[in-house]
Amino acid sequence: MYQERFMLTSQDILDKEFKVDTRGYRPQEVDKFLDIVIRDYDEFNSCISNLEENNKTLMEENMRLKQQIRNLTMKLETIQDNTSNGTNTADVLRRLSNLEKIIYGKNN
Repeated sequence: MYQERFMLTSQDILDKEFKVDTRGYRPQEVDKFLDIVIRDYDEFNSCISNLEENNKTLMEENMRLKQQIRNLTMKLETIQDNTSNGTNTADVLRRLSNLEKIIYGKNN
Protein backbone atom coordinates (compact mmCIF):
# COMPACT_ATOMS: atom_id res chain seq x y z
CA MET A 1 0.00 0.00 0.00
CA TYR A 2 2.70 2.48 0.98
CA GLN A 3 5.38 0.88 -1.16
CA GLU A 4 4.35 2.83 -4.26
CA ARG A 5 5.03 6.11 -2.42
CA PHE A 6 8.78 5.47 -2.12
CA MET A 7 11.06 6.72 -4.83
CA LEU A 8 13.85 4.22 -4.14
CA THR A 9 14.01 0.54 -3.44
CA SER A 10 16.85 -1.19 -1.68
CA GLN A 11 17.88 -2.60 -5.06
CA ASP A 12 18.03 0.95 -6.54
CA ILE A 13 20.40 1.96 -3.77
CA LEU A 14 22.51 -1.14 -4.22
CA ASP A 15 22.84 -0.62 -7.97
CA LYS A 16 23.62 3.12 -7.78
CA GLU A 17 27.00 4.04 -9.27
CA PHE A 18 28.63 7.37 -8.46
CA LYS A 19 31.09 9.18 -10.67
CA VAL A 20 34.55 9.39 -9.16
CA ASP A 21 36.05 12.83 -9.00
CA THR A 22 39.51 13.82 -7.84
CA ARG A 23 37.95 15.48 -4.81
CA GLY A 24 35.26 12.85 -4.34
CA TYR A 25 34.38 10.65 -1.39
CA ARG A 26 36.06 7.37 -0.62
CA PRO A 27 34.09 4.66 -2.44
CA GLN A 28 34.48 2.22 0.48
CA GLU A 29 32.86 4.66 2.93
CA VAL A 30 30.02 5.40 0.51
CA ASP A 31 29.45 1.67 0.00
CA LYS A 32 29.42 1.00 3.75
CA PHE A 33 26.93 3.78 4.34
CA LEU A 34 24.72 2.66 1.46
CA ASP A 35 24.76 -0.89 2.87
CA ILE A 36 23.34 0.50 6.11
CA VAL A 37 20.72 2.47 4.19
CA ILE A 38 19.76 -0.65 2.22
CA ARG A 39 19.39 -2.67 5.41
CA ASP A 40 17.20 0.07 6.90
CA TYR A 41 15.07 0.21 3.77
CA ASP A 42 14.52 -3.53 3.93
CA GLU A 43 13.63 -3.29 7.61
CA PHE A 44 11.20 -0.41 6.96
CA ASN A 45 9.54 -2.39 4.19
CA SER A 46 9.22 -5.38 6.49
CA CYS A 47 7.71 -3.23 9.26
CA ILE A 48 5.27 -1.63 6.86
CA SER A 49 4.16 -5.03 5.56
CA ASN A 50 3.62 -6.28 9.11
CA LEU A 51 1.68 -3.17 10.08
CA GLU A 52 -0.50 -3.41 6.98
CA GLU A 53 -1.28 -7.05 7.78
CA ASN A 54 -2.08 -6.18 11.40
CA ASN A 55 -4.27 -3.32 10.23
CA LYS A 56 -6.14 -5.63 7.86
CA THR A 57 -6.67 -8.18 10.65
CA LEU A 58 -7.92 -5.49 13.04
CA MET A 59 -10.29 -4.06 10.43
CA GLU A 60 -11.76 -7.51 9.82
CA GLU A 61 -12.15 -8.10 13.56
CA ASN A 62 -13.73 -4.68 13.95
CA MET A 63 -16.27 -5.46 11.22
CA ARG A 64 -17.04 -8.82 12.84
CA LEU A 65 -17.54 -7.21 16.26
CA LYS A 66 -19.79 -4.52 14.79
CA GLN A 67 -21.91 -7.24 13.21
CA GLN A 68 -22.11 -9.05 16.55
CA ILE A 69 -23.23 -5.81 18.22
CA ARG A 70 -25.96 -5.38 15.60
CA ASN A 71 -27.14 -8.97 16.11
CA LEU A 72 -27.10 -8.70 19.90
CA THR A 73 -28.92 -5.36 19.79
CA MET A 74 -31.65 -6.90 17.65
CA LYS A 75 -31.93 -9.88 20.03
CA LEU A 76 -32.08 -7.56 23.03
CA GLU A 77 -34.84 -5.49 21.44
CA THR A 78 -36.79 -8.67 20.67
CA ILE A 79 -36.39 -9.89 24.25
CA GLN A 80 -37.43 -6.49 25.63
CA ASP A 81 -40.51 -6.46 23.38
CA ASN A 82 -41.45 -9.97 24.52
CA THR A 83 -40.84 -9.11 28.16
CA SER A 84 -42.87 -5.94 27.83
CA ASN A 85 -45.77 -7.85 26.26
CA GLY A 86 -45.53 -10.57 28.92
CA THR A 87 -45.64 -8.00 31.73
CA ASN A 88 -48.69 -6.35 30.23
CA THR A 89 -50.40 -9.73 29.87
CA ALA A 90 -49.62 -10.68 33.47
CA ASP A 91 -50.89 -7.31 34.67
CA VAL A 92 -54.14 -7.72 32.72
CA LEU A 93 -54.65 -11.24 34.09
CA ARG A 94 -54.04 -10.06 37.67
CA ARG A 95 -56.57 -7.24 37.25
CA LEU A 96 -59.09 -9.64 35.72
CA SER A 97 -58.63 -12.02 38.66
CA ASN A 98 -59.19 -9.17 41.13
CA LEU A 99 -62.35 -8.09 39.28
CA GLU A 100 -63.65 -11.66 39.28
CA LYS A 101 -63.09 -11.85 43.03
CA ILE A 102 -65.02 -8.60 43.52
CA ILE A 103 -67.88 -9.61 41.26
CA TYR A 104 -68.29 -13.28 42.18
CA GLY A 105 -67.14 -13.07 45.72
CA LYS A 106 -63.93 -14.02 47.41
CA ASN A 107 -64.78 -17.69 47.81
CA ASN A 108 -64.88 -18.53 44.08
